[in-house]
Amino acid sequence: MNFQLPYLPERSEKPRESGLTMVMDKGLSLRQVEDLIESSGHLIDLVKLGFGTSYVTPNLKEKITLYHQNNIRCYLGGTLFEAFIVRGMFDDYRKLLDDYGLSTAEVSDGAIALPMEDKCNYIRQLAEQVTVLSEVGSKMEDTVFTPSEWVKMMNTELEAGSWKVIAEARESGKLGIYDSAGQANTGLIQTIMSEVPTDKVLWEAPVKPQQVWFINLLGSSVNLGNIAPHDVIPLETLRLGLRGDTFFSFLPEALAQMKP
Repeated sequence: MNFQLPYLPERSEKPRESGLTMVMDKGLSLRQVEDLIESSGHLIDLVKLGFGTSYVTPNLKEKITLYHQNNIRCYLGGTLFEAFIVRGMFDDYRKLLDDYGLSTAEVSDGAIALPMEDKCNYIRQLAEQVTVLSEVGSKMEDTVFTPSEWVKMMNTELEAGSWKVIAEARESGKLGIYDSAGQANTGLIQTIMSEVPTDKVLWEAPVKPQQVWFINLLGSSVNLGNIAPHDVIPLETLRLGLRGDTFFSFLPEALAQMKP
C-alpha cells in the first residue's frame, strides 16, 4: 500500500482462499479492462463475464487473456452454461472452455430446472478439467428454498467438487439471500453459516449496504461477489475499516472509545 497505518485487518495476498472479491463484467471494453486492472487489479480475485455477455462481447479472447495475465481468474456466467445445457451441448461447452483457455467455470441452475444429480454430475466432470464454482439459489421470484434445502444443496455441490458455492442474489441484490428490498435474510444466512464452511461460500453482495452487513458479520476476509468494477476500491476500504460504515469495526477498544 502507499503508506503505513496501524490497526488494519490483515489481508492475504493473491491467490487466496478467503477474502475473495469477485467482479461482474457485463461487457467492458478492452480499454476499460486495462483501466480496471491498472486501478484495482491487485484487489480482484475473480471476474465473471456476466450471464451470456461473452456471446456478444467483442475481443473476447483478448479480454480473457488480459485478466489471466494479471492473476485474475476469469469465467463465463452460469446462465451461459445453462444455455448450453438446455440445448444438449455440454461437450461443446467443455470445448469452449478449452478454446478460450479458461481454467474456471460456473455451474448453475437459476434459469432452468436441473435435477441435483445431473448438476452434480456436471460439477464432477468439469472439476476434472477446471476449477468449478457452483451457484445455489433460483433466479425466479416464485422459487423459494428452505434454509435446510440451501444447506443440503451447498454441501452436496461442495462434495461433488465445487471449489466455492455462490449464494445467489442476482445483480440486483433483491433475490436469494436477500428480500425484495435488498435486506439480508438473516435466518437463512445464519443457518448456512452454521452448516457450511464460511470460507467455502461466496456471498453475492452487489450493493454497499449488503457489503457492509457481511463485513461486520464475518470480517474483512468474507468472500463477496457481483461487485461492480467501480466499487472494487470502495469495497476494499470497507474491508479495511477505512470508510465510515466499518470505521470502528477493527480498531482496538481503546481507540473505539472515540466513537461518537
